[in-house]
Amino acid sequence: MERLSGLDAAFTYLETPSLHMHVSMAAVFDPTTVPGGYSYDKVRELVSERLARAPIFRRRLVQVPFRLDHPYWVEDPAFDIDYHMRRAALPAPGGIEELAEFVGDVCSRQLDRSKPLWEMYLVEGLADGRIGVVTKIHHCTIDGVSGAELLSELFDLEADPAPKPVAEELPGLRSGLPSDLVLLGRAVVARATRPARLTRLAWKTGKAFFDVRRVRQSTPAGNAALPLTTPRTSLNQAITAHRRVAFSTISLDDVKRVKNALETTVNDVVLAICTGALRQYLIDGDELPDDPLVATVPVSVQGAQVKSANKVSAMFVALPCRVDDPVKRLLTIRDSTKGAKEEHKALGAEVLLDWAEHATPNLFSAAARAYTRFRLAEHHRPIHSLVISNVPGPDFPIYLGGSRLVAGFPLGPVMDGAGLNITVMSYRGTLNWGLMACRETVPGLDRLAGYIPAALEELLSSAGLDPATPVGVAPGPDRRAPVG
Repeated sequence: MERLSGLDAAFTYLETPSLHMHVSMAAVFDPTTVPGGYSYDKVRELVSERLARAPIFRRRLVQVPFRLDHPYWVEDPAFDIDYHMRRAALPAPGGIEELAEFVGDVCSRQLDRSKPLWEMYLVEGLADGRIGVVTKIHHCTIDGVSGAELLSELFDLEADPAPKPVAEELPGLRSGLPSDLVLLGRAVVARATRPARLTRLAWKTGKAFFDVRRVRQSTPAGNAALPLTTPRTSLNQAITAHRRVAFSTISLDDVKRVKNALETTVNDVVLAICTGALRQYLIDGDELPDDPLVATVPVSVQGAQVKSANKVSAMFVALPCRVDDPVKRLLTIRDSTKGAKEEHKALGAEVLLDWAEHATPNLFSAAARAYTRFRLAEHHRPIHSLVISNVPGPDFPIYLGGSRLVAGFPLGPVMDGAGLNITVMSYRGTLNWGLMACRETVPGLDRLAGYIPAALEELLSSAGLDPATPVGVAPGPDRRAPVG
């Protein structure tokens, strides 16, 4: 039995009927590499065998009575692999658009809290004989980095690897759930030490804010963006439970050419491409604002000395959509991210994690539900415009049950009042973009995804570089390229 950290628990408190706190992955595989041929039963058997290597797949949440403390993870004595693994098929022609529509439907439904918080769909009927694997895992279980590590338990480095030793059955798997008395006893112990920890944290936070103020005063040209300063656009509405998904792919080498020519980072270029795509989308709707949009950019803090599935903080970056010149937009973003990184460093990686530890479950959950129910996101200045995340992936081929991964599209949750999440993951020289949005808030999501390769092309041209090379399974309209 393991208590959730404050930040992990916060992802459960934030969840409402319309705000789903799961993260997903839509992957495309080539089954022609499977020794002896692909079958659903082979994949099911492989996943079942390897679950013991990642106990997180077999544990479920239990709430402390009266919600006096954060929930606990316990092994699920009634675990049923066939509930979590499901088989589906796409309608013809089985293209990337049909896969996106299927994934949007899957992501529109919450996970069942009475069971381990994950689902996996094996999707057949993709074009060219390919298969899809769609996973959905609650954010209280993983962040982007730990999620990649978790999925690595299921993947191999070759199509026909040597058999791995069978792991022993997890201890306590067949025992029952903990009693309310045991949970209450642990909650009392945790609450007894809270006052002293809060006093230390308040002193630590005060010092951190003083350091942030000092950084802002010393580097005014590169200050980070601030929450509650973004202009209101169509992205900033109260969200529904319905999700829409779109995909895009561009060449990592093309992004690196821009990075090297203009002395920025890959992440700066990714943010600049997002800005260019959003600029065109907002122009289409005649709503291009004068002020920059504000993006929340998650930052991994894997070195933090906190026991938590999520070791993540965030920084705020200005996206100058109003600026016409793509190169000037990129250089402005470079300065903004430099300032954001300095301020994040001054604040300290563990401050957010430490404060989340003291979140009050009942109050936190009630506030989240009231915020959603009364559509309060539409009655104050938006906190931010969207979430943009960039997750590094492998630069070598990986396999699931012998099938070679062709592309993997990460998908993060959208927030009430900011109905768009853009998550990017690299794989074998391709940047795979997963766009998740509230279906009603961003009806033109496919169009926005199509603007991503166009924004890269515009940036390359403005920097005096050669045109982009179409790559991947979603290179944009009229840019189809062969995929290896």
